[in-house]
Amino acid sequence: MKKNKLILSIAAMAFSIGALAQEQDTLTVSDGIQGMMKEYFIEKLVPQADTLRLDTVSMLYERYIGVLDYLNDPTTPPRIIYLDPDYYRLFLPFTYYYSPIDRVSALTFPERLKRPVGERDANKQLGLDLTPLQKKERINRQVDKALLDAYVNIPQRIRFTEDEVANARIVKSDLAKEDERRANVGKLVKKNPLKDMEREGGVDIHKPNWWYTGGNSSLQITQNYISDNWYKGGESTNAVLATLQLFANYNDREKVQWENLLDAKLGFSSAPSDQYHDYLVNTDQLRLYSKLGVQAAKYWYYTISTEFKTQFCNGYKANSETMSSAFFAPADWTTSVGMDFKFKNKKVNLSVFLAPITYMLRYVGAKEVNEVAFGLEEGKCVKHNFGSNIRPTLNWQIAGNISLDSRMDFQTTYHWARLEWENTVNFTINRYFSTKLYVHARFDDSSAPTTGSSHFQLKELLSFGINYKW
Repeated sequence: MKKNKLILSIAAMAFSIGALAQEQDTLTVSDGIQGMMKEYFIEKLVPQADTLRLDTVSMLYERYIGVLDYLNDPTTPPRIIYLDPDYYRLFLPFTYYYSPIDRVSALTFPERLKRPVGERDANKQLGLDLTPLQKKERINRQVDKALLDAYVNIPQRIRFTEDEVANARIVKSDLAKEDERRANVGKLVKKNPLKDMEREGGVDIHKPNWWYTGGNSSLQITQNYISDNWYKGGESTNAVLATLQLFANYNDREKVQWENLLDAKLGFSSAPSDQYHDYLVNTDQLRLYSKLGVQAAKYWYYTISTEFKTQFCNGYKANSETMSSAFFAPADWTTSVGMDFKFKNKKVNLSVFLAPITYMLRYVGAKEVNEVAFGLEEGKCVKHNFGSNIRPTLNWQIAGNISLDSRMDFQTTYHWARLEWENTVNFTINRYFSTKLYVHARFDDSSAPTTGSSHFQLKELLSFGINYKW
């Protein structure tokens, strides 16, 4: 029993000396010696020490050798592994820190002036070894030396300063997500969210790219067949609707957000009872939108926005050869200045733009189109207005496969009001197929209604088709 205790004590001391020597970079242990130590201590000594309840060897093995086994064994269940962050400054994007220059430029004083004479040899007299406690200081000294050499020789590669890294939201958000360390090596190496990585001189330099681009498109089809002898009458109809959205948004995650959108919709429906047309345009829209905001508070932004709207094709009413609309007839251009409230979480993306100052221009460039029907004076092709604008937009993921895109645009000159409210409910079947419900409500009292006395208008389409998002 005493022999086993002695052997275990010697083993613990050997592991401690080996670990300390590795930290001080004065000794190295080869893989062969390490393997023999593992085999001897684990297979021979530990089974004999079950009654001793001495776990010093297993603790040291777990700390210095076992962690390596966890990383290399894919069958090992996830374990919490504490990583050493002392060298983080060498692996972040090349940053200028203040400590290297402070270390070499600080005034140094003779050793005898730093502390009383009787205190210099106190550690030796008490038999204290403070070397393990100096690990962090020694590492910082070596890291500062390497960084100072890089600052002198390659200053042009510096991308950030210490203050910028400390205040960057992207760094804070990524560190907050690192709440769990896994044994899998692939999970331990977290992907850097900064794009456009370049390789220069053997050093990885990450250049931030704050632009986000993408889009989605869809082709929806509606079909209805009724035989000629159907007892209640009616007629067969077909409809198709194509949509395309492209966006390019800039967000520096500090102050500035810039949103750019191209939105195009074009739809046709058959008209069997129309004596002049086989097909009629039922949805036609080309919209270019841009909004630039500078953060004023947590959810509020000083914002300026501009929007241009027109249509692609000539529009006709059923059983009529009179052109009701055309390309650039009408064309609307709106520029607004105000405040934008933005809120976003995992399911909801809400924006409410309030603009007390708005400039509105309407242009009718086709002579065949009646300009009076769009609120212009007879014989004029341009109309200018000033007023206000409220524009809420909502993207809501209602369920896993059901989403709602809603956009409202309310304009007023205090003489007339114009409101457009577009809603699209998307029922996703899979990545490529979906069913969409499109509802477009409109109110406009800037001109007389074409039929009846109500200024309220409504259009609805339920269709099935293909869609693709990138």
